[in-house]
Amino acid sequence: MTELFADMALLPDGWAADVMLRWDGAGRLIEVTPDAGAVANGTPRAPGPVVPGMTNLHSHSFQRAMAGRAETRGDPAVTGGDESFWTWREAMYRLALMLEPEDATVIARHLAVECLMRGYTGICEFHYLHRDPNGAAYEDPAEMSLAVVSGLREAGIAVTHLPVLYSRGGFDDAPLNPRQKRFKGSAKSMLAIVERVRAAFAGDPCVRVGLAPHSVRAAPPKAIADAVRALAKLDETAPIHIHIAEQEKEVADCLAATGHRPVTLLSETVGIDARWCLVHATHLDVAEIALLAQSGAVAGLCPITEANLGDGLFPITAYLAAGGRLGIGSDSHVSRDPTRELALLEYGARLTAKRRNRLAGPESPSVGGTLWPLAAAGGGQAAGRKTGRIEIGASADLVALDREHPDIAERQGDQVLDGWLFAADSNPVEDVYVGGDRVVADSHHPHQVEARTAYRRLLARLFHE
Repeated sequence: MTELFADMALLPDGWAADVMLRWDGAGRLIEVTPDAGAVANGTPRAPGPVVPGMTNLHSHSFQRAMAGRAETRGDPAVTGGDESFWTWREAMYRLALMLEPEDATVIARHLAVECLMRGYTGICEFHYLHRDPNGAAYEDPAEMSLAVVSGLREAGIAVTHLPVLYSRGGFDDAPLNPRQKRFKGSAKSMLAIVERVRAAFAGDPCVRVGLAPHSVRAAPPKAIADAVRALAKLDETAPIHIHIAEQEKEVADCLAATGHRPVTLLSETVGIDARWCLVHATHLDVAEIALLAQSGAVAGLCPITEANLGDGLFPITAYLAAGGRLGIGSDSHVSRDPTRELALLEYGARLTAKRRNRLAGPESPSVGGTLWPLAAAGGGQAAGRKTGRIEIGASADLVALDREHPDIAERQGDQVLDGWLFAADSNPVEDVYVGGDRVVADSHHPHQVEARTAYRRLLARLFHE
């Protein structure tokens, strides 16, 4: 299929009727024609409104296997009775030490199917399981990376792979603790993985490779700067992602060790520009809000994971007022639904201000009509792919909704997005295209049964043997 007719489609300048879409063999849109008239005989017709696909800009795919398994209060003698990200992290470490490369493939494939069926068309994999479960290097340093990317691509989702630089245990340059032994790497070893994955998927237009310094806590600024310079020699536009200012403890520790808050430290020692995605960035002061907004970087927000971990609320209202760019990710995958992420972003702003409809922007009075295109475009930027907008030259990453769905039917324009984000408990996604390939058709993914069965078998082995 190289064409699609949509009765209604969301284009960069708003909704348009009777839109003819055509793409070339590489999956790039070569025609976007509104008011195209009646559909020609034989031209495929979308089942309902068409919107640009969403990029899931922050994923640790292996953590899908622990979703919902860290919701029971731990032993107070161990946790001190104060559960937080730092206690959750211990459960994550236990899972990380259990997985073999073939397990990572199984989890990634199942996750990608779930994401596609909910309207994600791309995923940014923030990957830090580099070594074997004993902490030894694999013969192929990209063994785990290739396993994850292969699983994601088998399902048909576009991938931006981000090998993680993780080299120390804290701001005091402590060594990694034994539970972090799979994460260890240097700028040199991460660049070797980048080159290996780039070569392995060189012919695939839906795979991009960048780099992810884990955080200013886990990688010294000098090492980050060295890695960024080396990456630019391979690809000067490659995306760079980093966890930053996610927890208040991280901010306090950074201030104590360096005299700077994390975002300020990164900006002054390495620099931030449009290649960067600052993931979470939950705890910013006023100066950092302006700094991030003006940098051209994307704030990578994961509202459901941030709520699940008790991290806090990103200062979204002030950030958008400053002109900041954003995208969304499902991070630990306690949800795989982009509309839930966006709804929680708005609800957090409402609960903070005790007012409604906080994030509607100047282009639209609709919250859904503001947030979906904003996050889709920001996700495309963070992925380093031309996606998130239905326009000539962009990847044909498209989501078609069911016009008969009760929360979509009898709605026009941005009302469709408001219904989807704030009312649709059942899934209205009907068809999904990635690079022009229809990977979800009639609400069905061709690998969903196989992927789910393999995933359930894996869970049985991991948790019940």
